[in-house]
This record gives sequence, C-alpha cells and structure tokens, in this order.
Amino acid sequence: MTLGLPNGTICQLGSSPARTRGSSGVLTTLDPRLRGGDEPRVTDASAWPRMLGGVALLMSIVACAREPAAAKSAHAARAAAAPNGLAAPTATVVADSSAVTAPLALAAQLYVERDAVVAARTAGVLQSIAVDLGSEVAAGAPVARIESAAQELAVAHADAAQEATRRTLERLRALLAARGVTPAEVEQSELAARQAGVAAREARRQLALTRVTAPFGGVVTARSARAGQLVAAGDTLLRIAEHGPLLARVRVPEAFADLRPGDAATVVGLRGVWAAARVTRLAPAIDPASGTREVVVQLAEVPNAGAAAMLPGASVEVRLGRQERRVLAVPRGAVRPGGWVLVVDGDRSTLRSVATGDSIAGDRVEVVRGLSAGERVAVGRMP
Repeated sequence: MTLGLPNGTICQLGSSPARTRGSSGVLTTLDPRLRGGDEPRVTDASAWPRMLGGVALLMSIVACAREPAAAKSAHAARAAAAPNGLAAPTATVVADSSAVTAPLALAAQLYVERDAVVAARTAGVLQSIAVDLGSEVAAGAPVARIESAAQELAVAHADAAQEATRRTLERLRALLAARGVTPAEVEQSELAARQAGVAAREARRQLALTRVTAPFGGVVTARSARAGQLVAAGDTLLRIAEHGPLLARVRVPEAFADLRPGDAATVVGLRGVWAAARVTRLAPAIDPASGTREVVVQLAEVPNAGAAAMLPGASVEVRLGRQERRVLAVPRGAVRPGGWVLVVDGDRSTLRSVATGDSIAGDRVEVVRGLSAGERVAVGRMP
C-alpha cells in the first residue's frame, strides 16, 4: 500500500515487511513481527493480524516523517558553513587607497631615425627584385631593376651625337688656324658640343634610374612589388629601416617636464619586457596648445629575450620622472593566480576578476580594475 504524507513523503506499506521511501529516496524496511514472550497470547486469532498491521503502519509513518527533517537539517548546516558555495575565509583585509611615488608612464611607439620607402624613379616594367621581407641590405646595394632597353638606346644615341659634335669642333678649329672659318662658327660648334655632352649625361642618368639601390644599410620591412609589374615613377617598391638605435617620442605634461638630456628612463613592452633608456632630446619650449613638452628617449641594448617585443613600430610604455598619485592596493597574497580575488560581503563570498598594476612597497600590489575602495577581500590560501 502507498501512503502520501503532508510533507511530500511517499510511504510504501504492505503485509510483508513494510518499506518506507522518504524524500531522499532511501528505502527503510520494517519488520512487522512483534517479539514478546516465546508464546504470544492472543485471545482472538482474527485480531492478531490487524493489530500487527496497525503497529507497522504507525512505525512507517514515524520513520517517513523523520527522514526529510534530518535531510533539511543537514542541508541548512551546509548552507550556513558555505554561503554561495565558498567556505567563509579566515582572514580578510580592506582594499584601501595609498599615496605612492612612481615614474610617469606615457604611451609611445618605437621607431628608428632612418626608415625610408624605396620607390621607382622611372617608369617601366619591373625586371627583377633582389630582396624580400626581412632581407639584410648594405648601403648602395642593388635591390631591384627596371627594364632599361629604351634607356640604353638613348645612351647610345647621345654618345654618337656627342662624338659627331666633337669631331666637327676639331675640324673647325683647324680651319680657323688657316683662316678658313670665322671665330663665330667655331663658337657655335663649341656650344653644340657642350649641349651634346649634357644630353649624354642625361641619358646615362635615366639609365641609372632603372637600377634601384638601398639608400642606407638595414633590413627590408615591407615589399609591395613583384617582378613583371608595370610601375610608374614614384610607385612604392619596398621599405627599409636601419637596425637601430631604437627611439621613443613622448609628450610630457608641463608639471613633470623638468627633465634634462641623460636622465634615466625605462621602456616597457609587451609581456613585461623592458629596456633601460636615456633622454636624448627635448623640445626647447612647451607646446601652448597641449601644455606638453616633447621628449625623445633612446633605448640601450635590448635583451635577446625581449627582441621580439622591441621592434620599430611596437607599442610601449615609457616611464620617466617622478609623480605622486593615489592607487588602490591590496596585499599580494589576496590576488590568486590568473588575477582573481575573493570578495567578502558579510556572510557572502564571491570570486571576482581584477587587473593588477605595479608592485608597491610592503608586499602590496596595485589594483587597476575590478575592485573598489572599502571592499573586503580574503588573504592567504583559498578555503
């Protein structure tokens, strides 16, 4: 027989040993046999089974009622011990703001002094290109060549014309000595010879323009042309940058612009890679529009481990000078691996992601984002 109780418990009863099923799904077996003396005394044989059934029913109801109450008590104890699924921390601190003196941090991009686009200086079909992305080149080394058949013909024609004028001038000078020509005719021939020489030099220059060379030593950082391509004068072929030194230009606010050449600085790149630097150039005046002063710093030798993060064009942070500012800080032990803190609010504990900044004296760390002043965080090992 199945019996439903007011608390939602379902009991299963029968003439065989009674079974009960509570809200937790556990079956309880009851033995209806009552053990009295060795020989039970029954005055009415038909009443004995009914009496046993009544006792079994009563015991089943009591067992079904007790089981959900015990389960609820255990669940309440667990909830009190671990709100939100996290055990209550044993030690907490309040995130507070602190005044610190730190370098001024300004965003910048690395660059080199000589970084040039190499373009075609004459029109024609690009016959060959001798370098590719990442190629090392020396100053004056050939990097590309434009088809030059027309220019070579022009040089030959100019040379022939120059030779003809030279011979004519020599004959006229000989005739002038014999009074066979006037001085004016000799002067006119001399002018023609000079013009032929200029034309020959111009033809040779046009021929030289078909040979593209590197303007300085460095590395090819971009290539935008291919052999067989028709190019016009001024079309970009490739780009070359020198290896160094690396520079960074920043604009320092007027309040912190009291700097001098040679002052130390630090340049920080991606993944925390850094390199020492020095102030090399400063603007002689403050820009009235922005209230800043332009400062150029030059990097010292970059460690091999950070070479990939310290390339021309890379975004970096330049730290120089000193400034006093207020930051939100917590003990370093409060920040879990991966940038998580356990925020405690009364009897509730929640995990929160934060972004950290610089280290602060006293084994503390700056919290840039994710936490507010006055919030309480757990310190030490996660419970």
